[in-house]
Amino acid sequence: MEHFNAASEEDLEQALLPCLRSHRWARRVVEHRPYPGLDSLLAAADEAAYDLTWADLTEALAAETLPALPPDTYSAAHTALSAAHAAYEARFGHVFVICLEGLSPSETLDRLLEAIRSRLTNDPEEERAVVADELRRLARERLIDALRGAGNCAINHSEPAPG
Repeated sequence: MEHFNAASEEDLEQALLPCLRSHRWARRVVEHRPYPGLDSLLAAADEAAYDLTWADLTEALAAETLPALPPDTYSAAHTALSAAHAAYEARFGHVFVICLEGLSPSETLDRLLEAIRSRLTNDPEEERAVVADELRRLARERLIDALRGAGNCAINHSEPAPG
């Protein structure tokens, strides 16, 4: 946490953007430093994500990519998933986002198809709430991964990541 707390505002904001491509979110996380530990950082990141407007979320969604399937997934599955993604984007006007943290590669396809089909029945307001929650979860997992990659000693590498 020492490096995180000591980094310049500009450098840290740029480092946070891959976690959630919202400048408002990154600025809020940066502005609330110093953080005594990982739990307080993750709580602040969650709070900042909860406070995002739909315009902020739209900014973040524009940078999201479709979840990747395992490389050995059969072609019919890719076709089905492409069709589901197209239907979702036509209905809601943005890419489908979901946090798949903790799933094995063999579970990914079924979970993706199940989630898209289920969420296609949401009304737009209900889906906005789901999207906001999924983006928050993605940001949290990406932040944990980024801190792990930076060799942050605040994370115990022998235990699974929280979330």
